[in-house]
Amino acid sequence: MRPRRGTDRIRVRPDRGVDLPSVGPTRTCVGCRNRAPAASLLRFVAAGSGGNLRLLPDPGRRLPGRGAHLHPDPACLAQAERRRAFGRALRLTGVADTGLLAEHLRTVFVPCGLTDDEASGASSRPSKVGRLR
Repeated sequence: MRPRRGTDRIRVRPDRGVDLPSVGPTRTCVGCRNRAPAASLLRFVAAGSGGNLRLLPDPGRRLPGRGAHLHPDPACLAQAERRRAFGRALRLTGVADTGLLAEHLRTVFVPCGLTDDEASGASSRPSKVGRLR
């Protein structure tokens, strides 16, 4: 009997394009459903019981209980609310209040391409009025 071809070789998976800085735990955002390194996502947990459920941000990743992750972007929060993803991700039976989580995202989020000065409303461009030629 002839041996099957390739059985004596060690099969190596081709490189899948692993990005070395992002190696580590990956989590899925409940809003956009994209996977990202856990360090770039905001963890949150549900606190309370019955009709008094609140979503608490957990930036230190230390609060007890089942957690879920979200990009620190208000668009992902809005998408998760629209899809009613919080109840499924946290295995909740009621509707949770997202007020504290939304407030935390508003204070943390800085739009891409803007510096701290531009995000606060100051403009780095001089106006055209009053320029001498």
